[in-house]
Amino acid sequence: MFLEPHFKGQRSGWIEVVCGAMFSGKTEELIRRLKRASFAHQKVIIFKPNIDIRYSNTEVVSHDKNALLAISVSKSVDILEHVGEATVVGVDEAQFFDDELVKVCEQLALSGKRVVVAGLDMDFQGEPFGPIPSLLAVAEYITKVHPICVHCGNLATHSYRLAADQSKVLLGEKDSYEPRCRKCYSMGNIMDFHHKAEQ
Repeated sequence: MFLEPHFKGQRSGWIEVVCGAMFSGKTEELIRRLKRASFAHQKVIIFKPNIDIRYSNTEVVSHDKNALLAISVSKSVDILEHVGEATVVGVDEAQFFDDELVKVCEQLALSGKRVVVAGLDMDFQGEPFGPIPSLLAVAEYITKVHPICVHCGNLATHSYRLAADQSKVLLGEKDSYEPRCRKCYSMGNIMDFHHKAEQ
């Protein structure tokens, strides 16, 4: 007896993650993908955490000043209340969201939506950041983008914090962070350690 697939006729959704260090072009790539979807007459909506007010309260803005109108939310589940009929859902600065973001993205994908998420994969200490590691595990498509190390010119993988603040979350621009490769990141921390030991 022939059984038809249970998913016949259903729209297939998926999750895309764009990750990397500071100044790698994550938000730029997110904006590019969402603009292409808009040009194709797909209904697009984008979200950002409400703590991200560096450039705008109402837009997702790249360091190169490209921007898209966005909805600021305080919790991941709030995204579900605003999605509506959108078929493409963007989430920027995903590392600042709570861990429920993973379930929210999966729910959206199961409902047939394309979900594009951008965020830092590691914090300034080189540790996995927020829900990004779990999103990488469940995503269909992963893009890791790299800036250039400001010291040696190799591909950078780490966000080196220039400010003395040791809190996990520190919103900043080029005066607070710089991209470094693994080696220069490690050397920088060693030099800082020796400098503090001498004081």
